[in-house]
Amino acid sequence: MEILIDQENELPAAASALLKFAGNEKIFLFEGEMGAGKTTLIKSLCLQLGMIDNVSSPTYSIVNEYVFPEGKIYHFDFFRIKDESEAFDIGFEEYLMSGEYCFIEWPEMIAGLWPEHFIEIKVVEAETGIRKISAHKI
Repeated sequence: MEILIDQENELPAAASALLKFAGNEKIFLFEGEMGAGKTTLIKSLCLQLGMIDNVSSPTYSIVNEYVFPEGKIYHFDFFRIKDESEAFDIGFEEYLMSGEYCFIEWPEMIAGLWPEHFIEIKVVEAETGIRKISAHKI
């Protein structure tokens, strides 16, 4: 699945389409350069799920927990970790097995811990101001 976005007001429809594409899968791995729009897309996904809390990047805390009407959302940012043991230290495997939504930024930092099934989301700047979002079921 591929989606092109050239205006931020198109994000809600894109997020809705991604959630529909994912079906019952709740683990999303987000790849993209710094500033590509990963966190902004995650904010839109959270809003589509009915969350009203403020979504912010967990760059320093590694994980943020949000509550929405159907449960919880765990938002990870592994940009600053040095090795996979830091993910173990925060109980990453338990989060994955919780059955709740897990939105993971910088998953390449924990490549050895990826679950068997997930949605891979790639966000790239295709042209000035245009973002290309591609999604694949793994």
